[in-house]
Amino acid sequence: MDIRVSVFEDNKALRDGLQYLISARKGFAIAGIYADCNNVVADLSLNTPDVVLMDIDMPGINGIEATALIKSSFPAVNVLILTAFDDDDKVFAALQSGATGYLLKKTTSANILEAIKEINEGGAPMNAGIARKVLAFFSEKKNVVKNEYDLSPREEDVLSCLVKGDSYKMIADHCSIKMGTVQRHITSIYKKLHVNSKSEAVAKAIFEHLVNNRL
Repeated sequence: MDIRVSVFEDNKALRDGLQYLISARKGFAIAGIYADCNNVVADLSLNTPDVVLMDIDMPGINGIEATALIKSSFPAVNVLILTAFDDDDKVFAALQSGATGYLLKKTTSANILEAIKEINEGGAPMNAGIARKVLAFFSEKKNVVKNEYDLSPREEDVLSCLVKGDSYKMIADHCSIKMGTVQRHITSIYKKLHVNSKSEAVAKAIFEHLVNNRL
C-alpha cells in the first residue's frame, strides 16, 4: 500500500518539485498539495494522509501552529518538518507541537523519501545536526531532573530509544526484548507520562530532561 503524503509549502517551485518527487516514486502517493495552512484541518479531513511534509515559515498559520492542529485532530498522522530553519527555538517548538521528524531543505531527494518511509514505520528522522541538538539538549547531566513519573529502568531505556528515533523493531533489538514487550513498555510509558502518542512522549522527555543517553 502506498504511503499517502500531504505537502504544505508556500514556495511554488519547491512545492511542485516535492509533488513530482513523491508522485513519481513507487510506494508513495500524493494526498494533497497546499500553499498555506489556513484551512489545515478541513484540508486533511477531505483527504487524510499518512505523513505530512510541513514547512515552518508559512503565510497565516505557520507550520508549528499547524502541526499542533494536525496532531490534535489527527493524532495518527505523522508530521515531518521540512524547513530552512535549524535554530534551537524552532526545532524544539516543532517537536513540542507534535512533529515526529525534522529535516532541513538542503536534504537530498532520496533522503526525503527515505525519511517519509522511516517516519511511517515508526521512526523519527532528523538531519545529523538537528539530532545532535536534540541529544545535547536532553543529555546534559546538569539538566537531568529526578524521575518523578516512576518510570522503571527498562522504561527509561525504551523512552531513550524513542527520543533517538528508533522504530519499535530497533528498540526490541537494542534492548534484547520482544516486540510485544516493547509495546507493553510504551503503553505503560504513555500512561505514566499522561500522553497519548509517541511524539508527545518524545517532546515531554526532551523538555523535561527525563532520560540520559542510556543506550
